[in-house]
Amino acid sequence: MSNLSKIAKKEIKEMLTPSTLVPIIIIAIIFASLGDMMGGVEDELSEEQKIAVIMNDEGALGAIAYSVFDQGAEIVYNGTSVQEALDTLEDTDGTSLFIISSDFTENILSNQTGNITVYWMMKGAGIMDSVPSAAASSLLSNVDTTIAATLISYDMSDNASIILDPTSYTETTVFKGKEMDGISPTTIASVLSQQSLVMPLIVMMVIIYSGSIVISSMGTEKENKTLETLLTMPIRRTSIVFGKLLGAAVVGLIMAVIYMIGMSYYYSGLLGSSTVDLASYGMTLDLLDYTLIGISLFAALVSGLGLCMIMGIFAKNYKAAQTMTMPITFLAMIPMLATMLTDFDTLPLFAQVVLFAIPFSHPMIAMRALMFDDYTLVLSGIAYSLIFALVTMFIAVYLFRKDILLTGKVSRTDKKTGFPLIDMMLGMAKKRK
Repeated sequence: MSNLSKIAKKEIKEMLTPSTLVPIIIIAIIFASLGDMMGGVEDELSEEQKIAVIMNDEGALGAIAYSVFDQGAEIVYNGTSVQEALDTLEDTDGTSLFIISSDFTENILSNQTGNITVYWMMKGAGIMDSVPSAAASSLLSNVDTTIAATLISYDMSDNASIILDPTSYTETTVFKGKEMDGISPTTIASVLSQQSLVMPLIVMMVIIYSGSIVISSMGTEKENKTLETLLTMPIRRTSIVFGKLLGAAVVGLIMAVIYMIGMSYYYSGLLGSSTVDLASYGMTLDLLDYTLIGISLFAALVSGLGLCMIMGIFAKNYKAAQTMTMPITFLAMIPMLATMLTDFDTLPLFAQVVLFAIPFSHPMIAMRALMFDDYTLVLSGIAYSLIFALVTMFIAVYLFRKDILLTGKVSRTDKKTGFPLIDMMLGMAKKRK
């Protein structure tokens, strides 16, 4: 083997480490998931929509509107009861109810717009959750086009404005038991997404910054040999772990407050011009809700810092510590993207389990959940995050008593602990040796 190949082999071996491969794999998984999600949106758009139609008009133009609905979607209900239609849509996962008014044809022929009342069935508040209703709304455009072509063909009107815009719509969105008059699912999703975007950004930034502080601190102390000095002092290892976590948590909370103040001013100005008053529909947060959001944020922060502390223990120096922040970064990005694009309730069961297992996701979910009084999800998320934090702290305290704290490797004196999770981590570090 030549010297060139030996040097190349050495460099490849040093670069292809778990700390460099894991972030790349995570990025690939994220992009693959986004690709599948976008492909799923295209499939959803191509699927035939399920709608309900209540036909109150006996005229020719009303019949034309009904035929457009019938040809462009699957009509699962065509009776006369609004409540029965909504119940049918709920059972069949339908998207919308169209009610053609009794004077539909008469108004258009009298150079007045014909009215169609629309009930939108909204499943979630994410950006992707408004896609089905957007697909169904294209039926309304087709109704306009078909009626306009009929008026022109049979010279049924001399009013150009009616030919260009023959119908008008009265919209009502049904979302989680609330009926919101005068607004569409797209508008609601846009407003809720803008409000819910604040917390995911704050959580991600705080987790990334505070986590990098903890991991880098461990790597720096190992590199400068200050950790060895600290361990020789008459201080309990538990106090060292909790002291480091508490310091990083305080810094993280200060950052969170700064971010929240800045974001609140930004979004108050952004939403000040909004025509949707969420308070009129009961979608507001009170003092208890903000308290729960703060507790959820703190629990998620401590969970993340505990996880970063464990990862920092395995870092040999400052350079190695820098690469270990990447998995935490991408782990925080996953729930941020998920909560922006879709709602937790509309995710598949497997995706819900994965999202729930990531402690950083719970404060991101909490704001939107509390708007609809879903306290069970928020409280269970807080409980899970606290348990996750206690487990990570316990593991960190145990590892602080081992040689791996100073060497970054498992020594022969580190025997099995009896705790599967700790044994697995120690075993992985031993194999890397």
